[in-house]
Amino acid sequence: MSQSKVYNSAKSALQDIVKDGQTLAIGGFGLCGIPEALIAALRDSGVKDLTCISNNAGVDDFGLGLLLQTRQIKKMISSYVGENKEFERQYLAGELEVELTPQGTLAEKLRAGEAGIPAFYTATGVGTLVSEGKETRNFDGRTYVLEHSLTADVALIKAQKADKAGNLIFNKTARNFNPDCAMAGKITIAEVEEIVETGALDPDEIHLPGIFVQRIVLNSTPEKRIEKTTVKAAGSA
Repeated sequence: MSQSKVYNSAKSALQDIVKDGQTLAIGGFGLCGIPEALIAALRDSGVKDLTCISNNAGVDDFGLGLLLQTRQIKKMISSYVGENKEFERQYLAGELEVELTPQGTLAEKLRAGEAGIPAFYTATGVGTLVSEGKETRNFDGRTYVLEHSLTADVALIKAQKADKAGNLIFNKTARNFNPDCAMAGKITIAEVEEIVETGALDPDEIHLPGIFVQRIVLNSTPEKRIEKTTVKAAGSA
């Protein structure tokens, strides 16, 4: 009988999987759809010299910002690097490697990695710092830059609901980079808010098949921070 995919804590789900020097693909966009319990457990594990593929690096005291505080990240491959003063400080001090990647290119690099495509050409970034040192080629009179695909030793993702086979449903825009990270990871661990019996999910509603998910951990009460709260002044139109 195969081992259950459901683990009783984020700590146990990471145990015997994460190691120093690994490359991790971590889902999320800003503070939407991030595997916050798994990131906290990763911090507590003490692993270091990590390369993290993620759209951004959270904020100073939440999300991947926790791993920056403890200096566990050696390199970030990301698209948006604002909202995090410690990220900025480490980068400007030469303490953190950053591979800045246009957002669409980052998504495509993960998608290519999951599909077994080693590299692809794109016009995005041609003539900018993004294309420096990379191979370029002309197609039909337009210049394209060669981008290599991305895969990860481990993917940490967040979903709203899972069945015990690992089939996942994401909540609206919390879907963001999560499926691509999951499929690009050799081992994928999903943090979810609800777990149901296998067969309880409508097959047409499943966003990511369980074949891509090796471990599941329940976090039924995530913090779900709001990055910026905007309110209307009393009496204003």
